Amino acid sequence: MPEVIFPGPEGRLEGRFNPGPRPRAPVAMILHPHPQGGGTMNNAIVLALYKTFVRRGFATLRFNFRGVGKSQGIFDNGIGELSDAASALDWVQSIHPEAETTWIAGFSFGAWIGMQLLMRRPEARGFISIAPPANMYDFSFLAPCPASGIIIQGEADEVVTPIATQKLVDKLRTQRHITIEHKTVPGANHFFANEMDQLMKAVDDYLDFRLDPGCPIR
Repeated sequence: MPEVIFPGPEGRLEGRFNPGPRPRAPVAMILHPHPQGGGTMNNAIVLALYKTFVRRGFATLRFNFRGVGKSQGIFDNGIGELSDAASALDWVQSIHPEAETTWIAGFSFGAWIGMQLLMRRPEARGFISIAPPANMYDFSFLAPCPASGIIIQGEADEVVTPIATQKLVDKLRTQRHITIEHKTVPGANHFFANEMDQLMKAVDDYLDFRLDPGCPIR
């Protein structure tokens, strides 16, 4: 997992990058949970997402938002962090300009940033949103949501209320031309502390479906 430093809006950003193994390899970017809650690119869920995309042959990046680890700057309540994510994706795409597709995955605060990034980047064809904080942040920007993806929620999430997530899913499902998968992991808390295997099975099952050449979702 080679360490990389690349330019961000407020100075350098620190990441870990696994280049694509072939020309036109797809790109994936993984976004970490809230910096003020201890979130970093080394979060267990972020690391598991990173590894599953690497294993599938993606050019994969995870990085620290501004003010985390070696990344310069200070926390900016999501506004600057969205700019960080856009700069990070620009950096990956400068290395893989011929990438055939782009995926964005995020956990909690990172899921909120990732879904905002979807709105800015029409090349993103899929997303994985784990415990998106629908009761804490406004998701009304998803109008319309430009890509199909999966939203995964812990049944016993003590941070993000399952009912708020269900409302977000229901709203997104009213849109045409996209398909939203929704998976609830029984017994799981916000961090999927004892249910990591079930969480990653849901991710991998969805990626198996979406990455199959015969998948009806494009």
